[in-house]
Amino acid sequence: MSGSEIMVDIEKKTGGRWRPSPGSVYPLLAWLQDNRYIKELSVESGMKRYKLTDSGIEFLDEQRRIERKLKSEARFFPPPFMGPWWVRLPPEKTSTLRKSIRRIFTAFFEFGANLDEEFSEQTVEEVRKVLDDASEKLEKINKKGRTTK
Repeated sequence: MSGSEIMVDIEKKTGGRWRPSPGSVYPLLAWLQDNRYIKELSVESGMKRYKLTDSGIEFLDEQRRIERKLKSEARFFPPPFMGPWWVRLPPEKTSTLRKSIRRIFTAFFEFGANLDEEFSEQTVEEVRKVLDDASEKLEKINKKGRTTK
């Protein structure tokens, strides 16, 4: 595949949620080529295409083994700002909170990736309002929790 084909393929595989920029794909292709994980194919069209080498296939297999191991352990390590209260929650509650936290982090990272593609003052303002609204609601819940103790 070529770099542009890789970007399109990733966009398809993520359901349109992410399309990497050329600034992230082409340096990675250069690194993979420098480390002999891929090689450039000779193509008459002028478009550079790449293919995995044997060491690239080994590297990919190793990465997949690592990913499977991490998934099989299925541990969630909360960010440091969450503190020890996370451990005191019943497991079914951490599961539902983890899903919500994952959704918000995913949405926020996608927002950042979209800004890399096309900056929009309006979008930044909309996201700021959503974050302010969520913060305000959490603050109210916290305040209510302190008064009921």
